[in-house]
Amino acid sequence: MMPAATIKAGSLPLYDPRLLQELDWSQNGVTFSPAISPADPGDGLVLRPLCVGDINRGFLKVLGQLTETGVVNPEQFTKTFQHMKSSGDYYVTVVEDTNLGQIVATATLVIEHKFTHSCAKRGRIEDVVVSGECRGKQLGKLLTSTLTLLSKQLNCYKITLECLPKNVAFYKKFGYSVSEENYMYQRFFN
Repeated sequence: MMPAATIKAGSLPLYDPRLLQELDWSQNGVTFSPAISPADPGDGLVLRPLCVGDINRGFLKVLGQLTETGVVNPEQFTKTFQHMKSSGDYYVTVVEDTNLGQIVATATLVIEHKFTHSCAKRGRIEDVVVSGECRGKQLGKLLTSTLTLLSKQLNCYKITLECLPKNVAFYKKFGYSVSEENYMYQRFFN
């Protein structure tokens, strides 16, 4: 189980941290060496929901190692955080280095409600990134395993993700397979 003090007092979590505590880690099919888990991600590390105060703990800096974040002021961050929280469909999960008080990794699970499959839910993993100085500690693997199990716990009928061709082998370790469908998009701004 995760330590009870994983969320700092006065810092609002995006979702209920008990969801992470209740994960059945025995369902995880990926090997970790050395062994780590959501309850014990490594020395001085805590895996937890994103908190509104994480804007001051380097969350956007880590996310910026994956993609363009733009300039985000605290008011914009809080407004988007509150929107995500009130929808109940966003599970932005972070790893915090408690010695530094900094976010060192993050990934997002988004739940999409469907009319298909008897009004089922589909999970989608996005924005998996580990800070450059923390790569090699299995944190991307831990976040992916955690969010995959969380989507199952939330009764999603399937979970998907998009990745670069060079990352396909990494995600196959978790049971993901390459779809026959093509991913297409239109970009309206950077």
